[in-house]
Amino acid sequence: MTEIEITSLARRPELAGRLWDMEDSWPEFARHDSVAWLLYPRLVAEFPEYVFIATDGDEVVARAFSVPFALHAADRGGVLPAQGWDRVLMWAFSDRRRGIRPDTVSALEISVAAGRQGQGLSGRMLAVMREGARAAGFTEVVAPVRPNGKPAEPETPMSEYAYRTREDGLPCDPWLRVHVRAGAVIDSVAPLSMTVTGSLAQWREWTGLPFDEAGQVRVPGALSLVRCEPEHDYAVYVEPNVWVRHPLEPAPAA
Repeated sequence: MTEIEITSLARRPELAGRLWDMEDSWPEFARHDSVAWLLYPRLVAEFPEYVFIATDGDEVVARAFSVPFALHAADRGGVLPAQGWDRVLMWAFSDRRRGIRPDTVSALEISVAAGRQGQGLSGRMLAVMREGARAAGFTEVVAPVRPNGKPAEPETPMSEYAYRTREDGLPCDPWLRVHVRAGAVIDSVAPLSMTVTGSLAQWREWTGLPFDEAGQVRVPGALSLVRCEPEHDYAVYVEPNVWVRHPLEPAPAA
C-alpha cells in the first residue's frame, strides 16, 4: 500500500496538469460562478505555493486551493466580506496586481476524490494549508466554508444552521466541525458568497430539473433555494457560506 503524499505545486509543478484528474463532489451548477470562471485558472500559475495536491501513488486523491490577500488594508479593516468566496478571490488578484502586501491566507477549496471521503483527507489537507501559511509568516487563515450538511435543508437560514452545536459543543455540520477541531472559530455568515446566474436552458442542463415554474427551486447540492423566473428566462442562485478564522502560532525563528 502506497503512502499518500501531499505537496504544493510550487514544489511539484509537474503535477499542475493533474489537479483536475479526480472526480469530485462539486455540483455542476457551482462550476459556473462567473468570478471563479475568470480567476480560478490563474491560481495555478500565480499562486502555486498556495495550491496543494495529494497523491496516492499515481492517483490524485485530493486538492486544495488558497490565496493570500490583505484583509487588514485600510479600506477593509479586518472585516471578512459578505461576498465571501467571490470577493476574496477578487481581492487576492487585485492585491497582487497592485503590489499590496498580503497579511492573511484564505482557503478557497478542499476537495477529496469520489470514493476517498471518510478517510481523513480533508482534515489533512487543511492541516497542510495551515502549516504552509504559518511557515510563510502568516498568523491567520480564514475560510468561507461550504457546510457539507446544508444541502439537506436549503430552506434553513445559514445564520441558524451555522451555529447549531452538538452536546459536546462542536458544530452539528461535519465540515464546520473539522475546522473547529483544527482550531478555528466561526466568525460570521457570508450571505452572498457565490452567485450563479443562467438561462433556464442552462439550469436544465446543469441539474436535469424542469425549471418551468416561477418561485424557489430545490436543487441537489445547493445550500439555498434557486430563484426561477420563467417569464424572464433566467434563474439565480446566491450561496451563503460561513466565515471561519484559524489563528496560527508564529513560525519558529530560523
